[in-house]
Amino acid sequence: MFQKDYLHTNEGFSQVVVIETEETKTLYISGQIGEGNDLETQTIATFKNLETLLKECNSSFQDVVKTNTYIVNFNPEVDLPIFRKVRKTFLGSENYPASTLVGVSVLGNRNWLIEIEATAVIDKKAV
Repeated sequence: MFQKDYLHTNEGFSQVVVIETEETKTLYISGQIGEGNDLETQTIATFKNLETLLKECNSSFQDVVKTNTYIVNFNPEVDLPIFRKVRKTFLGSENYPASTLVGVSVLGNRNWLIEIEATAVIDKKAV
């Protein structure tokens, strides 16, 4: 058996869905965005939003096992170094989660340049 909780419900989705069993807690975090005028500023804000949701669920980036990242008009030579630099400040430099990065033409709002969703698994016995 498991328990399912929905956090910060919005029109049509939840910011986080939490699935708990006796042994684990899994967080499915909806795509987060950040405000700012450029990719670096928005990426920092996006990781901060993810961090806030993780902390709210008594978790951290160390528990993240998968991320999906979407960057508008992705240019690997320019955007990838920016993304990697910011990611490193939040996730460190080793034991990265599995990840996917996709270039897209537009996100849910034309001002958004990046969106990141994450899945985290917490071993409740280790807590």
